[in-house]
Amino acid sequence: MGIIKARNVKYDYIKYDDSGQPSESYRAVDDVNLDISKGQFISILGHNGSGKSTLAKHINALLVPTEGTLWIDGMDTKSVEKLWEIRQRAGMVFQNPDNQIIGTVVEEDVGFGPENMGIPTEEIWKRVDKSLEAVGMTPFRHRSPNKLSGGQKQRVAIAGVMAMHPKCIVLDEPTAMLDPNGRKEVLQAVHELNRKEGITVVLITHYMEEVIDSDKVFVMDHGHVVMQGTPREIFSGVEELKTYRLDVPQVTLLAYELRQEGLFLPEGILTIKELVDALCHCD
Repeated sequence: MGIIKARNVKYDYIKYDDSGQPSESYRAVDDVNLDISKGQFISILGHNGSGKSTLAKHINALLVPTEGTLWIDGMDTKSVEKLWEIRQRAGMVFQNPDNQIIGTVVEEDVGFGPENMGIPTEEIWKRVDKSLEAVGMTPFRHRSPNKLSGGQKQRVAIAGVMAMHPKCIVLDEPTAMLDPNGRKEVLQAVHELNRKEGITVVLITHYMEEVIDSDKVFVMDHGHVVMQGTPREIFSGVEELKTYRLDVPQVTLLAYELRQEGLFLPEGILTIKELVDALCHCD
């Protein structure tokens, strides 16, 4: 079993009337199956309302399936007695870092999670040091989070999760509120954690360029996983992605349009270098 495994997971949002009785329901996740291995970098794409953020909240047991089962490191997320342990294994980073940062000083904020776990003080500071170094925020450890840029705040939020020593980190559109520079620095930090620490990463995003280096991509629409594969496999399906109201990386789209004009180019080009090389060898 992978570190994250979902079998036939369904989730219904239920609305209640004034008397507290269920009045209507909406199925946000519908029969989703996943098997994510330790150390993988996974991206989940989908238009607004596709169910991707709802699914992300299941991985951290903020939500539990209406039907089906989701396991984190072999533990059923419906198991109340395992809830704290599950949330230690699968950390969560949200869109807005201001909703996640509570300390008045960066290093204190990063140490807050381990302190709540009852970790000895000496070990907490070791974790704080390592986590700040991992996301490139050591020079800012004595700063107030309020004086940091959006990208820096998000890296502090990630460090706070990392200090709890999770096996998996779920990032729910962590760059949605950032400028291009902020998005770039956060994504670099996440990839470094995946590469150096072996952390399983689940990235929820609507920026196509952010998934290029993923091991696997899942595309969601109306609660279903409608496509899955490597980034190259996914972005080879330009027309199919359009039916789900999704774009492709700009360089992939350019290559696709050139191919439509008759140039012999491979499908699923992901980078400028790949396009240049293909054009150089194009007859």
